[in-house]
Amino acid sequence: MKVYERNQASVDYLASKRVAVIGFGSQGHAHALNLKDSGVDVVVGLRADSPSRAKAAAGGLQAVSVEEAVSGADIVMNLLPDESAGDVHSSEIAPLLKPGVYLAFAHGFNIHFGNIVAPEDAGVFMVAPKGPGHQVRSEFVKGMGVPCLLAVAQDGPGDTERVGLAYAAAIGAARAAIVGTTFREETETDLFGEQAVLCGGLTELIRAGYETLVEAGYAPEMAYFECVHEVKLVVDLLYEGGIANMRYSISNTAEYGDLTRGKRVIGEETRRAMKEILSEIQSGKFAEEWVTEYRCGLPHFRELQREGENHEIEKVGARVRALLPWLASERLVDRSKN
Repeated sequence: MKVYERNQASVDYLASKRVAVIGFGSQGHAHALNLKDSGVDVVVGLRADSPSRAKAAAGGLQAVSVEEAVSGADIVMNLLPDESAGDVHSSEIAPLLKPGVYLAFAHGFNIHFGNIVAPEDAGVFMVAPKGPGHQVRSEFVKGMGVPCLLAVAQDGPGDTERVGLAYAAAIGAARAAIVGTTFREETETDLFGEQAVLCGGLTELIRAGYETLVEAGYAPEMAYFECVHEVKLVVDLLYEGGIANMRYSISNTAEYGDLTRGKRVIGEETRRAMKEILSEIQSGKFAEEWVTEYRCGLPHFRELQREGENHEIEKVGARVRALLPWLASERLVDRSKN
């Protein structure tokens, strides 16, 4: 694993370059605001009717059409959702790119799976923060940073790595760490982690535990405390020092239960499913399925969203969180701002 030295990443290298950030979602708002605060010439590209225009303006950013943003940019950071980024690139971005432009991404999805093909003279790099955009912004404001992955897929101009390092520094990554990778490695490990562990695996494990306790007659609030609320306590220990650190901190009873029962929950059937999921990612099957779902209007996606939002655990959670007033005082996600 390559870890860049801080002196290799200088924001000054962007002094004569204009950056167009396309999109103002979780990552978009963080990148644009951090770039502005680092003294970079940045503009945000959005649809004329985008509700994010008001949010960008409130942050002191210039918001223009995607076409206007791209036509004057030296660096185009495409932070649109994976499913729509390829279509927007083809119709609105590609025709207006300057010779020798740098195309930048925070996730390798569209480059790796061929949904976006760059001009031969372009530089193509990825700066992928290892945290959500809200954290990228909040850590920057505190004078800190979130580690980022850096990859170069194409180096038409000859200095793409240096530009990528400067961009990473401008959003705060050099305050933490900039780690070298490839578009393939970042994309496939990221999708696998989301699907099998961090999102898909964890949420289904939580819901299964909650449902098991409630079906056995225990109070829903007790099930929520044990299977949802206390996840943060364990995750904070894992985040701080790994699995051994977590096991050191919990009780002997909890550790013995962990060591003797965990593999009964996550057994060979689960491991086989994980390998199948990874295979679908590597082959491009998942990417094709997701982009097709988007182009069909997201019917299955919306159905699954509604199912999740209507689960009893959400209603119980709202009641439990109402007992914890401090949760609302420093929210990481504020939908009115980002």
